[in-house]
This record gives sequence, C-alpha cells and structure tokens, in this order.
Amino acid sequence: MLALFKSHYSIGKSILTLKHPEKVEDGGPDSIFSIAKENNLKEFFLVEDSLVGFLEAKKVSEELNINLYFGLRLEVENGSSYKIIIFAKDSKGIKDLNKIYSTKFCSEDKFSLDILKSLWTDSLLLFIPFYDSFIFNNTLSFSGCMPDFSFTTPSFLIEENGLPFDEIIKSKVLSYCDKNNYKTFNSQSVYYKNKADFDAWLTYKIATNRKFGKNQSLYCPNFDHLGSDEFCFESFLEKNDK
Repeated sequence: MLALFKSHYSIGKSILTLKHPEKVEDGGPDSIFSIAKENNLKEFFLVEDSLVGFLEAKKVSEELNINLYFGLRLEVENGSSYKIIIFAKDSKGIKDLNKIYSTKFCSEDKFSLDILKSLWTDSLLLFIPFYDSFIFNNTLSFSGCMPDFSFTTPSFLIEENGLPFDEIIKSKVLSYCDKNNYKTFNSQSVYYKNKADFDAWLTYKIATNRKFGKNQSLYCPNFDHLGSDEFCFESFLEKNDK
C-alpha cells in the first residue's frame, strides 16, 4: 500500500510539515519525516499541489537517507475538470514537472490533456487519484469524460476510507483498468498523523478555506469527501497490519 503524504504551510498541531525531525518542537505540528523515521520508512510518496515544498523535502530526505517520490497533483480540463498526479522518475523528471507546472499556471488557456501530452517525457509517471478523478466524476456527477491516455500508460490509485461511495468507485476503477489493462495500487491519503487529530485538522481546513456565503462548522464543514477520520497515517498502519 502506498501512503500519499500531503504537507501544509501554516501553524496547526494537526497538519503535517516537512521539517527535519530534529527541528520539530514539542506540541507543534507533526513532521512527515518524523513519522517516516519513527516507522522506519525507507521511502515515501509526497503529493503536492505546487512545487513549493520540493527543495525542502529533497534536502531533508537526503539527510535522512529516505527515498523521496515527488508527485504534482493538477487539475485538467477535457469537457469536465478532474485531477491527475504526475510523479517524477528522476532529476530530469523534476525539471519536466516544473515546465508542466509553469505552463499550467502561467497560461490563460485551460490546461488540457492535449497540452500535457505535448510536454510529456519518459521521465514522468501518470497516476489517477481515487477521489476527484474522471471516473469519480463520471460516477457521481454523471459526467461523460473519457480521457485519451495514448501518450503514456497511467496507473490508478484505490482507497478505502469508510465513505459511502468508496466501494462504488472502487468497482468502477477496477472494471475500467481490467478493460484497458492498467495497473492499480492500494493507497492511503495522509493529511494528518492520527485519527484523534481529525477535528483539529478539520478546524484548520475551515479556518484557512472560508467559503463565501456558507456557514461552516465541525458538524457541517461544507467540504467534499470529509466525512471520515481515516485520512491519516494511523489508518495506513492499521490497514497494513490486516
């Protein structure tokens, strides 16, 4: 199973940072690298929405002799919008990621799969996330998006976090991958360390993502897919022990 870590850049006990374990303060935010060191992880997958944290993650991972697999999560438009994750295979792949990131955010045009195709190289790997993918949207929002992956061979991530639609999406993903001979990987999104951190993490999300015109609370946060406390490293450990 792949643990897909996501870091944050703000103050809050529940969030995950990229600090070196020796620089983590008592009572402060948990560090992804502290978790990795405590659990003897020799590698980990970091999935970010920007390249802001890459240099820090690379520096600390090299100091701790931990293999870092960096992935950039992007939204693409093909009739409807959905998310993809692009992992870099090597140092050239990081440069290619930077070019893709710059193209997306420096252009006025919508970032489509055709644009991605024109920038694609053999130093990149394409993964389709479990949530917010085209299959997820097609199933729950009745979209009809069918991406053309002829420029590469994508892999698909599967998660089980106790949400009511998890089994439905999983069935759709497995069926699609079986028909197209694509690989699937069991995965776990890790946004905080322990299940007990969920309320604090959700409070942080509400505080930093205020939605205009909507009342938000712990009982009604108005965020999609946040009806579970399973998005944590504790859940990853429990599932691996089964």
